[in-house]
Amino acid sequence: MSSGTIGAVVGAVIALTWVVLGFWAAVLVGALMLLGATVGRALDGQIDVRALADVFRGRRSS
Repeated sequence: MSSGTIGAVVGAVIALTWVVLGFWAAVLVGALMLLGATVGRALDGQIDVRALADVFRGRRSS
């Protein structure tokens, strides 16, 4: 799938959640989608988890 298609699907899911369940449920769904995408990229090797942890600890700037 292209980036545009994935973006449209994510937007539709969040919008539908907002309409059906409310604002805070939509925020929760969006945050969990972001967390899932981050974990997926880390498992694929696209994100260096140790370097990311060092950035959050303040050991290096990025």
